[in-house]
Amino acid sequence: MRKPAKGSKVQGEGDYAAARRYRKRTAAFLETNDVEKVAKRAAPRSRADAQGMAAAEAAGKKRAKGEDPALRRRSARR
Repeated sequence: MRKPAKGSKVQGEGDYAAARRYRKRTAAFLETNDVEKVAKRAAPRSRADAQGMAAAEAAGKKRAKGEDPALRRRSARR
């Protein structure tokens, strides 16, 4: 792993410019796409797909430290 250049704005795993690009692209996607339609297209088409997605999610969560408690607080307010 390379060290950030002297005077770099890199912080942790990203930098300010990357965060701005991500927010801009995400906002553009949300403004120009029907999110419900995109979600339906991404849904599993068969039981095997659903099982594969569940297995992939479990594998990803296996090493996770757990969910951020703030996520539960935000979703409970809705």
